[in-house]
Amino acid sequence: MLVEREQRERVVILTLNRPDARNAINGDVARAIEEALDEIEHDDDARVVVLTGRGTVFSAGADLKMVARGGGLEAATERGGFAGIVSRNFPKPVIAAVNGPAVAGGFEIVLACDLVVAAEHAVFGIPEVIRGLFAAGGGLIRLPKRVAQALAMELALTGDTIDASRAYNVGLVNRVVPADAVLGEALVLANRIAQHPPLAVRNAQRMVREAPDLDEAAAWERSRELSIEVFRQPDAIEGASAFSEKRSPSWDR
Repeated sequence: MLVEREQRERVVILTLNRPDARNAINGDVARAIEEALDEIEHDDDARVVVLTGRGTVFSAGADLKMVARGGGLEAATERGGFAGIVSRNFPKPVIAAVNGPAVAGGFEIVLACDLVVAAEHAVFGIPEVIRGLFAAGGGLIRLPKRVAQALAMELALTGDTIDASRAYNVGLVNRVVPADAVLGEALVLANRIAQHPPLAVRNAQRMVREAPDLDEAAAWERSRELSIEVFRQPDAIEGASAFSEKRSPSWDR
């Protein structure tokens, strides 16, 4: 299988499985990712997704053999864009467990995720200019929102990479761990999220994602809408009651 799927309680692990091709994305992989996300989106037992790669590379991006024969657009799906994920508004948290280099479209996949755990040897970059290409999978959109413009411009124009330590220091990565601990650390984060009520998680995720593109007035209005939706749910009453009664909450699941 080009994309392996494993469910551990409320967490789904998706593994890119083309290690001999540096987990490069072709049409089959993109469709497999999209199909998996379609199923997970409607599975109430799946609360969080962990996305990783088989072998020592997370993903080298688009399959350049496919691009060289003029098939670059094959690596995108109608709903999710490149790799079936980069332009998809997926309603559940996605954690990138970056087991090795994530470059070009591989870095764009990482930027589309909500949290990132990286191996110490991982590197990140958008080197498309080196090959006369364009980073069309969202890297040039998301990167300037995540780091200083000077750094985003440097990476975009030179094609250079940064290591995991610097990626952590500039806020692109949540955790940097030894290679053999990447998946385990990602699962720790995923399980912490998965234990919370789904609507509270989903609306917090929505607000954080949307806030950078809203002016302050619009952001407050959106915050009000999302908070009302959460506060109307029984879980909000249970959470407050459990706190005041000094007990663990029992969520309506």
